[in-house]
Order: sequence, then structure tokens, then C-alpha cells
Amino acid sequence: MLRLFAWTGGGLFVASLAYGAYFYAVVLARAGHPEPAWLAVLTNVALFSLFACHHSVLAQPAVKQLVTRFVPVAAERSLYVWCASLLWLLFCAAWQGLPGVVYAVEGAGRWPLYATQWAGVWLTIKSAAVIHPLELSGIAQAAGTTRSAALMVDGPFRIVRHPIYLAWLLMVFATPLMTVNRLLFAVVSSSYLVLAIPWEERSLLTAFGDRYRAYQRQVRWHLLPGIW
Repeated sequence: MLRLFAWTGGGLFVASLAYGAYFYAVVLARAGHPEPAWLAVLTNVALFSLFACHHSVLAQPAVKQLVTRFVPVAAERSLYVWCASLLWLLFCAAWQGLPGVVYAVEGAGRWPLYATQWAGVWLTIKSAAVIHPLELSGIAQAAGTTRSAALMVDGPFRIVRHPIYLAWLLMVFATPLMTVNRLLFAVVSSSYLVLAIPWEERSLLTAFGDRYRAYQRQVRWHLLPGIW
């Protein structure tokens, strides 16, 4: 039963990622007609904040320990994935569309932007492969095949300490068609990532101690190489 729960959660996780890609590529490219616009902005920000709070709070060690008082330790990661995937789908489905286009790049100028977005996709895949997809989705934990806790510093993690977050910036900002919808989504989601990094690093310091401090000295940049 636990493995079925984990594999179903993994399938939901993949489905939520696929729907998220559709949401950005199709839904956010459309112009909406909210009345009034400020209410749509507040609604969208509130919905993303709900997703973000779960994403950060439930990842904290103290909260994980509390959760495992009610569910098996092997199911904790899978439960987290279930909740995150459902909240992400809710956010996408309930988005309130906004009118307007910030800019639109035509002709050959589009291709460097598309290439940058695909570089973000590649960086996401390479980074997730270092972490291991089955552990990321909670399937390995449910099956009892998870690896011992280790600090992953290979591949893209040698460029910046949070390469998946860097990949996100490349994907959401390097678009030839920047609608108001896409700009709001990019700004709100990226702001959350910037705010989440100190939380995540504190957790990593708690988990790995001097090993993570050494990694911080080796890879100086949190998110943007040469900047921060």
C-alpha cells in the first residue's frame, strides 16, 4: 500500500510538472480581463503564497519530525510530494488572468531567448539527476532503497549552490513574449526562491555542518554566478 501511495504520488508529481509547463506556455500567454485587476493580483499572490508556505515549512526538520508522529517515516517524503503537487495544480487552475503585454520579441531575436529557456530546462534535468528523481519524488524512501544522507555537490552544483533555482529564472524570464501574466508569475515565484534560500541553507547547515560550510567556501554563489 505504501509503495502504491508513493508511485501514485510520483505520477501526480510528473503530471503537475507537465501541467505547469502547459500553464506557463499557454495559459499565461493569454490576456485575461479581471474586474478589478488589483484583486486578481492579490488572489494570484495569495495562491502562490499558500503553495510556497507548504513548500518551505513542511521541508523544515522540526516539521518533518512532527509529521512522522502521525505517518510512517518512509511515507513522509511521499506525503510532502502529494501535498505540493495538489497545491501546485490548485494554483495553476485558479490563476486569475491579467490583460496586457510587456514586450514581444519578433524575428531572429526570439531564438537566443528560446535557447536560454531550454538551457534552464537542461539545467533542471541535470540538477534533478544529481539528487536522484526517485528520492525527490519519495518513491525510493517508500521502497527502502534510499541512499544514505549525502551532500550532493556534483554537476551543476559546482556552478551555484542552488542550480534548480537558477534554472527557474532562466525559464520564466527569458521569454520572447512577456505578458503581464508571465511577468507577475516570474516576479512572485522568483521572489519566493530568493527568500527561501536562507531557510534552505540553514537546514543544510544543520544537516551537514562543516561539510556544508566547506561547500559554501568552494562554491561561493547562491544563485547567480559572479553576483550572489
